[in-house]
Amino acid sequence: MSNKTFMKKALALAAKGKGRTSPNPMVGAVIVKNGKVIAADYHRKAGTPHAEIRALKKAGNKARGADLYINLEPCCHTEKRTPPCTKAIIESGIKKVVTAMIDPNPEVSGKGLEELHTAGIKTETGIMEAEAKRLNEAFIKYITKKEPFVILKIAQTLDGKIATSRGESKWITGEEARKYVHKLRNEVDAVLVGIGTVKKDNPSLDCRIRGGKNPYRIIVDSRLQIPVASKALKHNDGRTIIATTKTAHKNKIGLLKARGASILAVKEKAGKVDLKNLMKELGRLEITSVMIEGGSSINASALSGRIVDKVLFFMAPKILGGVDSIPSIGGKSPALLKGALKLKDPQIMNFGEDILVEGYTGF
Repeated sequence: MSNKTFMKKALALAAKGKGRTSPNPMVGAVIVKNGKVIAADYHRKAGTPHAEIRALKKAGNKARGADLYINLEPCCHTEKRTPPCTKAIIESGIKKVVTAMIDPNPEVSGKGLEELHTAGIKTETGIMEAEAKRLNEAFIKYITKKEPFVILKIAQTLDGKIATSRGESKWITGEEARKYVHKLRNEVDAVLVGIGTVKKDNPSLDCRIRGGKNPYRIIVDSRLQIPVASKALKHNDGRTIIATTKTAHKNKIGLLKARGASILAVKEKAGKVDLKNLMKELGRLEITSVMIEGGSSINASALSGRIVDKVLFFMAPKILGGVDSIPSIGGKSPALLKGALKLKDPQIMNFGEDILVEGYTGF
Protein backbone atom coordinates (compact mmCIF):
# COMPACT_ATOMS: atom_id res chain seq x y z
CA MET A 1 0.00 0.00 0.00
CA SER A 2 1.26 3.49 -0.87
CA ASN A 3 2.12 6.46 1.29
CA LYS A 4 -0.96 8.18 -0.17
CA THR A 5 -3.26 5.41 1.05
CA PHE A 6 -2.15 5.80 4.66
CA MET A 7 -2.12 9.61 4.46
CA LYS A 8 -5.71 9.57 3.20
CA LYS A 9 -6.63 7.67 6.35
CA ALA A 10 -4.76 10.20 8.50
CA LEU A 11 -6.59 13.09 6.81
CA ALA A 12 -9.96 11.39 7.22
CA LEU A 13 -9.26 10.87 10.91
CA ALA A 14 -8.12 14.48 11.32
CA ALA A 15 -11.38 15.72 9.78
CA LYS A 16 -13.31 14.06 12.63
CA GLY A 17 -12.08 16.91 14.81
CA LYS A 18 -13.80 19.62 12.74
CA GLY A 19 -15.16 22.35 14.97
CA ARG A 20 -13.60 20.90 18.10
CA THR A 21 -9.82 21.44 18.08
CA SER A 22 -9.54 25.25 17.79
CA PRO A 23 -7.17 26.99 18.29
CA ASN A 24 -5.22 23.80 17.54
CA PRO A 25 -5.11 22.19 14.08
CA MET A 26 -6.96 19.04 13.08
CA VAL A 27 -4.53 16.13 13.10
CA GLY A 28 -4.83 12.42 12.42
CA ALA A 29 -2.12 9.80 13.03
CA VAL A 30 -1.74 6.30 11.55
CA ILE A 31 0.91 3.79 12.64
CA VAL A 32 1.84 1.18 10.05
CA LYS A 33 3.96 -1.96 10.45
CA ASN A 34 4.66 -4.50 7.72
CA GLY A 35 2.14 -2.76 5.49
CA LYS A 36 -0.70 -2.99 8.02
CA VAL A 37 -2.30 -0.35 10.24
CA ILE A 38 -1.65 -1.28 13.86
CA ALA A 39 -3.02 1.90 15.49
CA ALA A 40 -4.71 5.15 14.50
CA ASP A 41 -6.33 8.11 16.23
CA TYR A 42 -6.99 11.86 16.00
CA HIS A 43 -6.82 15.03 18.08
CA ARG A 44 -10.11 15.68 19.89
CA LYS A 45 -9.79 19.04 21.61
CA ALA A 46 -7.21 21.68 22.55
CA GLY A 47 -5.53 20.77 25.82
CA THR A 48 -6.03 17.02 25.31
CA PRO A 49 -3.44 14.53 23.95
CA HIS A 50 -2.44 15.05 20.31
CA ALA A 51 -3.17 12.48 17.62
CA GLU A 52 0.37 11.03 17.69
CA ILE A 53 0.22 10.45 21.44
CA ARG A 54 -3.16 8.71 21.21
CA ALA A 55 -2.01 6.45 18.40
CA LEU A 56 1.30 5.61 20.10
CA LYS A 57 -0.54 4.71 23.31
CA LYS A 58 -2.77 2.33 21.34
CA ALA A 59 0.22 0.73 19.59
CA GLY A 60 2.30 0.30 22.73
CA ASN A 61 5.49 -1.72 22.17
CA LYS A 62 4.33 -2.64 18.65
CA ALA A 63 5.24 0.91 17.58
CA ARG A 64 8.96 -0.01 17.64
CA GLY A 65 10.17 -0.25 14.05
CA ALA A 66 6.89 1.02 12.60
CA ASP A 67 6.08 3.99 10.35
CA LEU A 68 4.00 6.96 11.50
CA TYR A 69 1.78 8.89 9.07
CA ILE A 70 0.45 12.28 10.17
CA ASN A 71 -1.05 15.15 8.20
CA LEU A 72 0.97 17.79 10.09
CA GLU A 73 4.55 17.92 11.30
CA PRO A 74 4.80 16.80 14.96
CA CYS A 75 5.15 19.59 17.50
CA CYS A 76 8.44 20.11 19.29
CA HIS A 77 7.84 23.26 21.35
CA THR A 78 6.97 23.42 25.03
CA GLU A 79 5.05 26.70 25.24
CA LYS A 80 1.67 24.97 25.22
CA ARG A 81 -0.70 22.89 27.31
CA THR A 82 0.61 19.46 26.23
CA PRO A 83 4.13 17.97 26.02
CA PRO A 84 5.98 17.97 22.65
CA CYS A 85 5.08 14.99 20.46
CA THR A 86 8.60 14.59 19.03
CA LYS A 87 9.91 13.30 22.37
CA ALA A 88 7.24 10.61 22.57
CA ILE A 89 7.84 9.57 18.94
CA ILE A 90 11.59 9.20 19.54
CA GLU A 91 11.05 7.20 22.73
CA SER A 92 8.53 4.91 21.02
CA GLY A 93 11.05 3.47 18.57
CA ILE A 94 9.20 4.64 15.45
CA LYS A 95 11.63 4.28 12.52
CA LYS A 96 10.01 6.61 9.95
CA VAL A 97 7.65 9.60 10.06
CA VAL A 98 5.71 10.67 6.96
CA THR A 99 3.91 14.03 7.06
CA ALA A 100 1.66 15.84 4.62
CA MET A 101 2.91 19.34 5.47
CA ILE A 102 5.33 21.35 7.56
CA ASP A 103 3.74 23.03 10.59
CA PRO A 104 3.23 26.75 9.75
CA ASN A 105 3.68 27.63 13.42
CA PRO A 106 7.01 29.55 13.56
CA GLU A 107 7.82 27.74 16.83
CA VAL A 108 7.82 24.43 14.94
CA SER A 109 8.12 24.95 11.15
CA GLY A 110 10.64 22.26 10.26
CA LYS A 111 12.17 21.98 13.71
CA GLY A 112 10.05 18.97 14.60
CA LEU A 113 11.22 16.94 11.61
CA GLU A 114 14.78 18.10 12.20
CA GLU A 115 14.65 16.80 15.76
CA LEU A 116 13.36 13.44 14.55
CA HIS A 117 16.04 13.25 11.84
CA THR A 118 18.76 14.05 14.38
CA ALA A 119 17.47 11.18 16.51
CA GLY A 120 17.94 8.78 13.59
CA ILE A 121 14.31 8.65 12.43
CA LYS A 122 13.71 8.79 8.69
CA THR A 123 11.37 11.60 7.62
CA GLU A 124 9.37 12.42 4.51
CA THR A 125 6.99 15.29 3.88
CA GLY A 126 4.71 16.67 1.15
CA ILE A 127 2.41 13.64 0.75
CA MET A 128 -1.08 15.07 -0.11
CA GLU A 129 0.12 18.51 0.98
CA ALA A 130 -2.61 20.44 -0.89
CA GLU A 131 -5.37 18.43 0.80
CA ALA A 132 -3.73 18.89 4.20
CA LYS A 133 -3.46 22.65 3.77
CA ARG A 134 -7.10 22.93 2.73
CA LEU A 135 -8.23 20.93 5.76
CA ASN A 136 -6.37 23.23 8.14
CA GLU A 137 -6.75 26.48 6.19
CA ALA A 138 -8.20 28.27 9.23
CA PHE A 139 -5.36 27.16 11.50
CA ILE A 140 -2.75 28.20 8.90
CA LYS A 141 -4.09 31.76 8.69
CA TYR A 142 -4.58 32.08 12.43
CA ILE A 143 -1.13 30.79 13.40
CA THR A 144 0.69 32.91 10.79
CA LYS A 145 -1.33 36.15 10.90
CA LYS A 146 -3.06 35.95 14.30
CA GLU A 147 -6.41 36.60 12.60
CA PRO A 148 -9.35 34.29 11.96
CA PHE A 149 -10.02 32.69 8.59
CA VAL A 150 -13.12 34.46 7.25
CA ILE A 151 -15.87 32.83 5.18
CA LEU A 152 -18.55 34.98 3.54
CA LYS A 153 -21.77 32.98 3.17
CA ILE A 154 -24.58 34.34 1.00
CA ALA A 155 -27.93 32.82 0.02
CA GLN A 156 -29.29 34.56 -3.09
CA THR A 157 -31.45 34.25 -6.17
CA LEU A 158 -29.91 33.72 -9.61
CA ASP A 159 -29.97 37.45 -10.20
CA GLY A 160 -28.07 38.16 -6.99
CA LYS A 161 -30.89 39.23 -4.66
CA ILE A 162 -31.10 38.36 -0.96
CA ALA A 163 -34.48 39.94 -0.16
CA THR A 164 -37.51 41.60 -1.71
CA SER A 165 -38.06 45.35 -1.59
CA ARG A 166 -40.00 44.74 1.65
CA GLY A 167 -37.10 42.81 3.17
CA GLU A 168 -38.62 39.30 2.88
CA SER A 169 -35.85 36.70 2.67
CA LYS A 170 -37.19 33.49 4.26
CA TRP A 171 -36.51 31.30 2.56
CA ILE A 172 -34.59 31.90 -0.66
CA THR A 173 -32.70 28.59 -0.57
CA GLY A 174 -34.09 25.16 0.23
CA GLU A 175 -33.86 22.88 3.24
CA GLU A 176 -30.75 20.97 2.11
CA ALA A 177 -28.72 24.15 1.71
CA ARG A 178 -29.89 25.43 5.08
CA LYS A 179 -28.92 22.15 6.75
CA TYR A 180 -25.45 22.48 5.28
CA VAL A 181 -25.14 25.98 6.73
CA HIS A 182 -25.87 24.57 10.19
CA LYS A 183 -23.17 21.96 9.59
CA LEU A 184 -20.79 24.83 8.84
CA ARG A 185 -21.87 26.64 12.02
CA ASN A 186 -20.86 23.52 13.91
CA GLU A 187 -17.39 23.67 12.31
CA VAL A 188 -16.48 27.36 12.60
CA ASP A 189 -15.60 29.18 15.80
CA ALA A 190 -17.97 32.09 15.20
CA VAL A 191 -20.73 33.52 13.02
CA LEU A 192 -20.93 37.25 12.37
CA VAL A 193 -23.85 39.48 11.42
CA GLY A 194 -24.52 43.19 11.32
CA ILE A 195 -27.05 45.02 13.46
CA GLY A 196 -29.31 45.39 10.42
CA THR A 197 -29.77 41.63 10.20
CA VAL A 198 -30.48 41.38 13.93
CA LYS A 199 -33.13 44.11 13.82
CA LYS A 200 -34.79 42.78 10.66
CA ASP A 201 -34.62 38.98 11.11
CA ASN A 202 -33.96 38.57 14.87
CA PRO A 203 -31.87 35.40 14.28
CA SER A 204 -30.85 32.99 17.05
CA LEU A 205 -27.49 32.30 15.34
CA ASP A 206 -27.33 28.80 16.79
CA CYS A 207 -26.48 25.37 15.41
CA ARG A 208 -29.42 23.04 14.91
CA ILE A 209 -27.84 19.69 14.17
CA ARG A 210 -27.76 16.78 16.58
CA GLY A 211 -24.59 16.87 18.66
CA GLY A 212 -23.59 20.22 17.19
CA LYS A 213 -22.02 23.09 19.10
CA ASN A 214 -23.14 26.69 19.05
CA PRO A 215 -20.54 29.05 17.62
CA TYR A 216 -19.66 32.42 19.08
CA ARG A 217 -22.21 34.99 17.90
CA ILE A 218 -20.56 38.24 16.83
CA ILE A 219 -22.87 41.18 16.23
CA VAL A 220 -21.39 44.27 14.60
CA ASP A 221 -23.29 47.14 16.21
CA SER A 222 -21.46 50.47 16.00
CA ARG A 223 -23.99 52.38 18.14
CA LEU A 224 -25.37 49.59 20.37
CA GLN A 225 -28.81 49.64 18.79
CA ILE A 226 -29.47 45.95 19.50
CA PRO A 227 -32.82 45.34 21.26
CA VAL A 228 -32.25 43.68 24.63
CA ALA A 229 -34.98 41.15 23.77
CA SER A 230 -33.07 39.86 20.72
CA LYS A 231 -32.89 36.06 20.36
CA ALA A 232 -29.11 36.22 20.02
CA LEU A 233 -28.97 37.44 23.64
CA LYS A 234 -31.06 34.60 25.04
CA HIS A 235 -28.53 31.75 24.95
CA ASN A 236 -26.89 32.62 28.28
CA ASP A 237 -23.73 30.71 27.33
CA GLY A 238 -21.21 33.54 27.30
CA ARG A 239 -20.72 33.21 23.55
CA THR A 240 -22.35 36.42 22.34
CA ILE A 241 -19.94 39.24 21.48
CA ILE A 242 -21.18 42.67 20.48
CA ALA A 243 -18.54 44.53 18.48
CA THR A 244 -19.03 48.26 18.83
CA THR A 245 -17.08 51.51 18.77
CA LYS A 246 -15.57 53.38 21.67
CA THR A 247 -18.08 56.21 21.09
CA ALA A 248 -21.18 54.00 21.40
CA HIS A 249 -23.90 54.72 23.97
CA LYS A 250 -22.31 53.45 27.16
CA ASN A 251 -25.49 53.56 29.23
CA LYS A 252 -26.66 50.42 27.41
CA ILE A 253 -23.55 48.37 28.12
CA GLY A 254 -24.75 47.32 31.57
CA LEU A 255 -28.06 46.06 30.19
CA LEU A 256 -26.33 43.99 27.53
CA LYS A 257 -23.81 42.55 29.95
CA ALA A 258 -26.70 41.56 32.21
CA ARG A 259 -28.03 39.53 29.27
CA GLY A 260 -24.71 37.65 29.13
CA ALA A 261 -23.16 39.53 26.20
CA SER A 262 -19.54 40.62 26.03
CA ILE A 263 -18.86 44.11 24.70
CA LEU A 264 -15.85 44.49 22.44
CA ALA A 265 -15.01 48.13 21.67
CA VAL A 266 -12.78 48.40 18.59
CA LYS A 267 -11.45 51.13 16.36
CA GLU A 268 -13.90 52.80 14.03
CA LYS A 269 -13.66 53.71 10.38
CA ALA A 270 -16.01 56.32 8.89
CA GLY A 271 -18.13 56.09 12.06
CA LYS A 272 -18.48 52.31 11.91
CA VAL A 273 -16.68 49.31 13.37
CA ASP A 274 -13.40 48.78 11.52
CA LEU A 275 -13.75 45.14 10.45
CA LYS A 276 -10.04 44.69 9.90
CA ASN A 277 -9.34 45.81 13.44
CA LEU A 278 -12.16 43.58 14.68
CA MET A 279 -10.49 40.54 13.11
CA LYS A 280 -7.28 41.33 15.00
CA GLU A 281 -9.25 41.54 18.25
CA LEU A 282 -10.98 38.23 17.55
CA GLY A 283 -7.58 36.67 16.88
CA ARG A 284 -6.47 37.77 20.34
CA LEU A 285 -9.49 35.89 21.70
CA GLU A 286 -8.23 32.73 19.93
CA ILE A 287 -11.15 32.73 17.50
CA THR A 288 -9.65 31.07 14.43
CA SER A 289 -12.58 31.03 12.00
CA VAL A 290 -15.56 33.30 11.34
CA MET A 291 -18.50 32.85 8.97
CA ILE A 292 -20.24 36.06 7.96
CA GLU A 293 -23.99 35.63 7.53
CA GLY A 294 -24.95 39.26 7.22
CA GLY A 295 -26.83 41.49 4.86
CA SER A 296 -25.95 43.56 1.83
CA SER A 297 -24.08 46.24 3.78
CA ILE A 298 -21.88 44.04 5.97
CA ASN A 299 -21.09 41.82 2.97
CA ALA A 300 -19.86 44.83 1.02
CA SER A 301 -17.85 46.12 3.98
CA ALA A 302 -16.18 42.73 4.47
CA LEU A 303 -15.13 42.51 0.84
CA SER A 304 -14.00 46.12 0.53
CA GLY A 305 -12.12 45.72 3.82
CA ARG A 306 -10.36 42.69 2.32
CA ILE A 307 -10.99 40.50 5.35
CA VAL A 308 -12.70 37.66 3.43
CA ASP A 309 -10.69 34.53 2.60
CA LYS A 310 -13.41 32.33 1.12
CA VAL A 311 -16.89 32.92 -0.29
CA LEU A 312 -19.85 30.54 -0.35
CA PHE A 313 -22.65 31.64 -2.69
CA PHE A 314 -25.78 29.51 -2.43
CA MET A 315 -27.95 30.26 -5.46
CA ALA A 316 -31.59 29.24 -5.68
CA PRO A 317 -33.17 28.73 -9.14
CA LYS A 318 -35.28 31.86 -8.68
CA ILE A 319 -35.29 35.26 -10.34
CA LEU A 320 -36.54 38.14 -8.22
CA GLY A 321 -35.77 41.11 -10.44
CA GLY A 322 -36.35 44.77 -9.69
CA VAL A 323 -33.93 47.56 -8.90
CA ASP A 324 -35.69 47.98 -5.55
CA SER A 325 -34.98 44.44 -4.31
CA ILE A 326 -31.89 43.99 -2.14
CA PRO A 327 -28.63 42.83 -3.76
CA SER A 328 -26.33 40.38 -2.01
CA ILE A 329 -23.43 42.84 -2.14
CA GLY A 330 -24.16 46.50 -1.45
CA GLY A 331 -21.89 49.51 -1.71
CA LYS A 332 -20.50 50.90 -4.94
CA SER A 333 -19.48 48.81 -7.92
CA PRO A 334 -16.19 49.32 -9.76
CA ALA A 335 -16.37 51.49 -12.87
CA LEU A 336 -14.67 48.85 -15.02
CA LEU A 337 -14.96 45.06 -15.24
CA LYS A 338 -11.27 44.68 -14.45
CA GLY A 339 -12.14 45.89 -10.97
CA ALA A 340 -14.30 42.80 -10.33
CA LEU A 341 -13.07 40.28 -7.80
CA LYS A 342 -12.14 37.03 -9.54
CA LEU A 343 -12.34 33.95 -7.35
CA LYS A 344 -9.52 31.43 -7.19
CA ASP A 345 -10.05 27.66 -7.24
CA PRO A 346 -13.84 27.87 -7.75
CA GLN A 347 -15.87 24.74 -7.06
CA ILE A 348 -19.55 23.94 -7.62
CA MET A 349 -21.80 21.69 -5.54
CA ASN A 350 -25.51 20.93 -5.55
CA PHE A 351 -27.88 20.98 -2.58
CA GLY A 352 -31.29 19.91 -3.79
CA GLU A 353 -32.34 22.47 -6.37
CA ASP A 354 -29.78 24.99 -5.14
CA ILE A 355 -26.22 25.48 -6.37
CA LEU A 356 -23.25 26.35 -4.19
CA VAL A 357 -20.31 28.17 -5.75
CA GLU A 358 -17.30 28.48 -3.46
CA GLY A 359 -13.91 29.99 -4.05
CA TYR A 360 -11.06 31.95 -2.51
CA THR A 361 -10.55 35.70 -2.72
CA GLY A 362 -6.74 35.69 -2.63
CA PHE A 363 -6.63 38.79 -0.40
